Amino acid sequence: MRILMIGDVIGKPGRSAIKELVEPLRSELSLDFVIANGENAAGGYGITLDIVHELQNCGVDVITSGNHIWDQKEIIPYMDSGIPLIRPANYPDAPGSGCFVTGDLLVVNLMGRVFMPALDCPFRTVDRVLEEMTKDRSYKAIVVDFHAEATSEKQGMGWYLDGRVSAVVGTHTHVGTVDARVLTDGTGFVTDVGMTGPINSVIGSDIESVLGRFLSGVPRRLSVATGPVMMNSVLIEVDDYGKAKSVERIDRKVE
Repeated sequence: MRILMIGDVIGKPGRSAIKELVEPLRSELSLDFVIANGENAAGGYGITLDIVHELQNCGVDVITSGNHIWDQKEIIPYMDSGIPLIRPANYPDAPGSGCFVTGDLLVVNLMGRVFMPALDCPFRTVDRVLEEMTKDRSYKAIVVDFHAEATSEKQGMGWYLDGRVSAVVGTHTHVGTVDARVLTDGTGFVTDVGMTGPINSVIGSDIESVLGRFLSGVPRRLSVATGPVMMNSVLIEVDDYGKAKSVERIDRKVE
């Protein structure tokens, strides 16, 4: 099985890159499934139902999220409607689900707690989710999107799940890391896949707005930058036993 995991999609520029790149990549890379983190897809803050359908029409099979999932209130009534949009499973009592099944693929979404909002323990939560979801069936692949700030927490999750899932892919920082590898017991891992958004930006936001915040200390709402876009992603190849054979960065630029 060949799975592409795409980093945080930032606003309209990120969605445009998805529209241009995903379908050709499905053919070029012989992809079976495409997962994308969509929590910043609506102007950098949250996601709407229309954008969920837009990403689906562009070839995305499952949409994960994180701490911005509730920013667009209009999505909340649809979280339990069966759309392929999931939120972190360790929210203690929230609409929606922390996992999604498509074909023989199980996708799980978790959120870290270091420098992040206080949620239930992601490590104990994933134990419970895996126990519940694998009790009556097996999957050819299980991919975990761990939306977290601290590299140590992400790496800890990778080792915690090594041998139990096909891949643990970090999201949230919007800065891709160079440590894509297969861990010792067969779990593919990367600390952060990066983002799909404007290159000339500060993690996707307009540079001047961010610098103004840093220099003045005055809070201000940030806007999505413009210009060339980079899509950060990783290609995960999984064998017949659910183990990762390889994890390869796939980074593509769109003018």
